[in-house]
Amino acid sequence: MRAEIQSAGIQGQALPVADDACGRLTQPAATLISVIIPTCNYAHLLPRALDSVLLQQATDIELIVVDDGSTDDTASVLADYAARHPRLQVVRQANAGAAAARNHGIRLAHGTYALLLDADDELLPAALATLRAVLASSPAVGMVLGAQISVYPDGRERLRLPTAVPRVSPQQLAKRYLLDKRISISHGCSLFRRDLLLQRPYPENLRGGEDVAVFAYLLVSAPVLVTKEALARIHKHADSLRHNREDDEQRALAMVSTVFAGLPAECQSLRKRYQAQRYLSIFRSALQAGDRATARRCYRCAFHLSAWQTLRGRHLRKAVRLLAWP
Repeated sequence: MRAEIQSAGIQGQALPVADDACGRLTQPAATLISVIIPTCNYAHLLPRALDSVLLQQATDIELIVVDDGSTDDTASVLADYAARHPRLQVVRQANAGAAAARNHGIRLAHGTYALLLDADDELLPAALATLRAVLASSPAVGMVLGAQISVYPDGRERLRLPTAVPRVSPQQLAKRYLLDKRISISHGCSLFRRDLLLQRPYPENLRGGEDVAVFAYLLVSAPVLVTKEALARIHKHADSLRHNREDDEQRALAMVSTVFAGLPAECQSLRKRYQAQRYLSIFRSALQAGDRATARRCYRCAFHLSAWQTLRGRHLRKAVRLLAWP
């Protein structure tokens, strides 16, 4: 009789053991994809994410949930799932933010690839089969970008196809992603090679935008494949669209430093333009908030860093309106 797969369940260490039909001990199947779900106070939505993975789990797929110090019913939800799904790995940590939770899950994982799924999103039924087929044809790929279905608070849904990633130099790729915004990368519908994530962990010093540094590094470090198959439903939430503006400039400068610390030398020439872009982002936010003094100062900073960036049509029009205000 074939033995059941065993695991340490709630401790987060999978130890699969199986016997073949003749009673001989066999080696566990290698883990191809680790699905990692960081969560904090999403007990009401977490079952949707868990079910979307468990319904398509196979011997080469593992599921790890990192509870980042939740204070709601997350612990009981996870205990119930772990009791019913022994291969589910759950680990709890003191609240340290999404970046730390993702890094913790990546370190625990065994998969060659990792899929980071937010607790309020869900995989589509054929997502893992689609990714398995893509990897079978290109085993050395560093990242797979798929389509997603964006779900808005009013119930509207929109299919978003991934942008093509050309075979160009690392500098040109970084420019297309960071400056031109012509490459879109999102959790849930993207697959990453785990060794690259270990080389460039999510920066835990940033609270917001920490994924940009990781995505930029992955993009310039290994081949990227694109599939037009939708992999996930990504739920948009109005309450997560804006953070406190008090430390916008510190956040922006920290992001610039962190992003370029992981990029090769040939990409460093883009740093000033990217910094100008971050200042222009604060400029737009300040305008929307009616903070004209901050808007003027940030536009001037951006202009000194990269006049070309600041004189582009949409930025220039807003700046002209700002100067016209009394």
